[in-house]
Amino acid sequence: MRNNDTATTGFLAGVAAFLIWGLAPIYFNQLQGIPAAEILAHRSIWSFALALLIMLLLGKLPDLIRTLRDHKKMRVLTLTTALIGGNWLVFIWAINNGHLLESSLGYYINPLINIVLGVLFLGEKLRRLQWLAVALAAMGIVHELWQFGRVPVIALFLAGSFALYGLARKRAPVESLTGLAIETLYMLPVALIYLLWSASPTSNLLNNGWELNSLLVLAGPVTLVPLLLFTIAARRLNLSTVGFLQYIGPSLMLVVATQMLGEPFSEGKLTTFMFVWMGLALYSMDALAQRRKLHLQGKASL
Repeated sequence: MRNNDTATTGFLAGVAAFLIWGLAPIYFNQLQGIPAAEILAHRSIWSFALALLIMLLLGKLPDLIRTLRDHKKMRVLTLTTALIGGNWLVFIWAINNGHLLESSLGYYINPLINIVLGVLFLGEKLRRLQWLAVALAAMGIVHELWQFGRVPVIALFLAGSFALYGLARKRAPVESLTGLAIETLYMLPVALIYLLWSASPTSNLLNNGWELNSLLVLAGPVTLVPLLLFTIAARRLNLSTVGFLQYIGPSLMLVVATQMLGEPFSEGKLTTFMFVWMGLALYSMDALAQRRKLHLQGKASL
């Protein structure tokens, strides 16, 4: 009974995390007209403040201090800061410049890029369906190039930077909250300098109304809450279950982009998505088959 409760808690936390990530573009769209770099500055400042407060309440500050003294982990976290900072900046810019649909494509592609990075850097072997899944995603990108005469740069950057971020985090395993606190700590001086020297009229909170300032401060919870929920889910669910849940995010982004923000979804764009969706379907089938195989092997060994 306890295991069922744990799994249910993990499932609900995972769904909530990906719902927030999928609907976050609605929040960021409310900040239309504010430079993406300024939104990123607030996102890093308020995320750091909230992370520090939560760590203080949970008694996890000693873990933060230990990590700050670990030079190897700190070097890797410098890299992860650059990757996640770039990912956040491009994502915010894309939302506020009519490219949410392409951002959605990027997060659909992300798990397939994870597979490729596993082969290149972790010595993992691809199974037949995984090769086919990656090939279909590549065909979707080639179709985009042929149909529109351009590479989907935003999608590839978001997918690639987030996949590399995950890979780098594997090299310096730290708790999610501790890692995010240090990453936003790295961003903090740059964020403060940007806000102090920016010519943007909204960069000085004293000049803004309480409604705008509330939205800017909300960037902290919007960043941190889904990450904490995701951590709860990852600890209580199988990796394959978490993998399926992650499609909630880009699916919601697609709906928000086309139904709320009015981005066009042409036949050519649909074809690109279809290639990626077919690749993800094969990837999911392979994950289910592998999970079942391991389950049967476990039962046979009892």
